[in-house]
Amino acid sequence: MKLNITWKIFIGMAVGIVVGYFIHNHFDLGQFGVKDASSLTLEQIKANEGVKDWSSYLQLLSKIFLRMIQMILGPLVFSILTVGIAKLGDFKVVGRIGLKTLGYFYFATILSLVSGLVAVNLMKPGKVMTLDIPSSGADTGIEAKKMTLENFITHVFPKSIFEALATNEVLQIVVFSLFFGIALAGIGDKGKVIIKALDAISEVMFKIVGYVMTFAPYAVFGSVAAVIAAKGLGVLGGYLYLIICFFATLAFFILIILWVICIFAKVDYWKLLKYVKSAIFLSFSTASSEASMPLQIEQLKKFGISERIISFVLPLGYSFNLDGSMMYMTFATGFIAQIYGIELSLGQQITMLLTLLLTSKGIAGVPRASLVVIAGTLSMFGLPQEGISLVLAVDWLLDMGRSATSVAGNAVATAVVAKWEGEMGESQPI
Repeated sequence: MKLNITWKIFIGMAVGIVVGYFIHNHFDLGQFGVKDASSLTLEQIKANEGVKDWSSYLQLLSKIFLRMIQMILGPLVFSILTVGIAKLGDFKVVGRIGLKTLGYFYFATILSLVSGLVAVNLMKPGKVMTLDIPSSGADTGIEAKKMTLENFITHVFPKSIFEALATNEVLQIVVFSLFFGIALAGIGDKGKVIIKALDAISEVMFKIVGYVMTFAPYAVFGSVAAVIAAKGLGVLGGYLYLIICFFATLAFFILIILWVICIFAKVDYWKLLKYVKSAIFLSFSTASSEASMPLQIEQLKKFGISERIISFVLPLGYSFNLDGSMMYMTFATGFIAQIYGIELSLGQQITMLLTLLLTSKGIAGVPRASLVVIAGTLSMFGLPQEGISLVLAVDWLLDMGRSATSVAGNAVATAVVAKWEGEMGESQPI
């Protein structure tokens, strides 16, 4: 029996956990009965270096895969979005779809921010758990960055399309593609040659996607094994309640909130999940929503959504509709406040929600964006910035969950907009 991509990814993840666990245990410093790394012997140092070496080797598989995805992402987004806009042909149509899309994104952002805030207040992980408070002024490696309107606007508009393509600035590529596609439609027959050429380029990119995806299970294996080898599973014990609370919140959002949205939009949600499950698993195992974007485009086309809606909504979603990350911002901020015994009033929590609603839209392209915004939020509300180190130990696992949630959220966003526009056709067999 030939395994589909979902099963291959799942097997890669399972094997990665086993291999990573074996490597970590084989080189585990606990076998020497030491906890203080400053007093390691030569043998212990070699064991520690062994973990780092194996982790680095395994991580190469994931890095290669992600670089291949980045290699095709820019040309793929530019070609399919430009062709989609050019085929729409009417600036009013583009504006109408754009307003509907952004309206849905803000609606989903509010739901995800509120979900994180309600969950952290109900389950109170910071009050239930007992963790060592980091020393005042401890270096977290995360620099708080204030997200201003000016920063956001200047980031949206590219200085050069070639720079945007080279650095995979998806939002900037989207903006240029909008202008380029509308201009192509505006010059009539003269633009048809370019449209046909870009259509061919998009087909080539999808062909390359097929080649790249054959490497995905190995990338998943390398990514998971490298993390488990370096971190071990033991670190999860002290954070178990936090992990359960956050993943329960993500599950509620995916299984209940997105389902209810689809009921109102008259979209078959469970059928949609079957089509995008491989993209969700891929993003979970690589902790990167971007990694699954080409695969998700293909699966949404098979679900019956028109290519021009997919090419318009999905790239925007990867910049504006990161549901998992939005939820994490309010959840993690509330958790840190609880650990320090600081009570945030209802007014402060509402202010935080409204602030994040506006500033979070500027995080596209910012490395470790969620943690950067959380650090800025802590500073804004007078909470200790070093408190962010309380979530760093398990951030890799939480990032896997929020990446997968963002993929599910963007699949729903695309399907909902397609339904509103009457561009949902018959689905192909899975």
